[in-house]
Amino acid sequence: MIARFRLIASLLLLFVCSGCSTLPDNSRRSPSSVYTNTNDTVLGQALAAQCQGRSRQSGFFLLADGLEALVARAALARAAERSIDAQYYLLHADLTGRLFISELLKAAERGVRVRLLIDDMALEGRDMSIAALDAHPHIEVRIFNPFGRNVGRLTQFVTRFGSVTRRMHNKSFTVDGQVTILGGRNIGDEYFAANPALAFGDLDVLGVGPIAQKVGDSFDQYWNHSLAYPASLLVDHSMSKSDFLGMQRQLEKFVAKQANSDYLQALQQSRLTGLLKAGELPLVWGHASLVADDPDKLLADRSEKQLHLIGRLVPHFDGLAKELIVFSPYFVPRRAGVDFLSGLAARGVRVRVLTNSLASTDVSVVHAGYARYRRTLLRAGVEIYEMNRQQIPGEFADRKRWSGSSKASLHAKSFVLDRERVFIGSLNLDPRSVIENTEVGVVIAASPIATSMAAWFDEHIEQVAFRVTLEHDDAGIEILRWSGYEDGEPVVFEVEPYTSFWQRVAVNLMRLLPIESQL
Repeated sequence: MIARFRLIASLLLLFVCSGCSTLPDNSRRSPSSVYTNTNDTVLGQALAAQCQGRSRQSGFFLLADGLEALVARAALARAAERSIDAQYYLLHADLTGRLFISELLKAAERGVRVRLLIDDMALEGRDMSIAALDAHPHIEVRIFNPFGRNVGRLTQFVTRFGSVTRRMHNKSFTVDGQVTILGGRNIGDEYFAANPALAFGDLDVLGVGPIAQKVGDSFDQYWNHSLAYPASLLVDHSMSKSDFLGMQRQLEKFVAKQANSDYLQALQQSRLTGLLKAGELPLVWGHASLVADDPDKLLADRSEKQLHLIGRLVPHFDGLAKELIVFSPYFVPRRAGVDFLSGLAARGVRVRVLTNSLASTDVSVVHAGYARYRRTLLRAGVEIYEMNRQQIPGEFADRKRWSGSSKASLHAKSFVLDRERVFIGSLNLDPRSVIENTEVGVVIAASPIATSMAAWFDEHIEQVAFRVTLEHDDAGIEILRWSGYEDGEPVVFEVEPYTSFWQRVAVNLMRLLPIESQL
């Protein structure tokens, strides 16, 4: 008996030790800061006239269309003279990911300083390509909250649970300290209307003026943080010049092959580049507040709320008088969120929420977390809409480009407050965004933007989403109903639309799992 116990204990100790990953010493990383003396750049001069007399205001331009959102990044990269600072949760090695990297390389070849900060969640197996990019003399790549390279990732999810499961979900792109892009998009085909299998309805906003400097300051906070590891520290292979040139040639060959594609043709024909350089982009001006999690959030106890973005949003919600519109693809309000939204409805604020349906979501387990609160919210008077997977919000996409997609999914993360202010950023209303990960976004006090987004909701929501209601059948039993459109004709479902029996069973079983904090 004692021998068996010792054997089991030895095996457990062996498993634990085999899962002990190590990271290199990161204390010698070199700090750097966003450039601020860039008024003499092309972008600085082009924007000077528009910014005159508006020293405390920022100008904004919504990037609702996926292709236009990629064009904006490419146009800014091509206009860059001093710096590009890019921070992303995901950077895929697909068409748009390679186009994005190609634009960064072209800028670096002109002498532009490029700082690329990427979360490590989706970089498995890509160390060599990241190291090759980092080898360019004008490009520095840092990887945030990295996994150890000496132990498998699956093992680390067990042995470092609560550490590697907390990720940097921020998304920003800033050029010459003059122009920035914030929003919900990662870098990948599904975010930019280039994936025929999955269409994400998403939203970014381009900002100029003080907001660009604020985003730059936030980027620096993450870039210089102890969790931001230079790529060269993590890869046990020194990259030669020939390694880099080989990668560059492969990338150039790939981009050249796409030259005649519909996607690249549309990219080249966009007017956005010229408008940016000429200072003629139609901007909406207003006061803006950047809200961002402190990167220390990933190291601190979850109870240290002073590090959390959500607390900085509270003052903007406290004054709500008439209306709140929520766009959140992953919506798990938990009890506190239910109480807050119910309280708003109780005092006469109209609350409308658009989230994904079970058929449109790309993360079914999150839908399970949301579904347990659905009836309570409806009873409280909160209006709930779930995306129709066969439609895509017109405000967020060019319908012609999405028409070939087999599945439409909401990915935009924004709120409209009293048709006077909007929040646009990377924050989902779920525990993972609020408590676990880091996020960033901007609150814009500009009624033209808020009014246009609310007006779109009024006009189009019934066509692109199902209205979820609580009704009673003939026996007086409370049931859920989904009302929407199919091929232009009104339809009503009494089960989750476009789902199978087994999908619904699986989600109901997931609701029993004690994993809500990770959703």
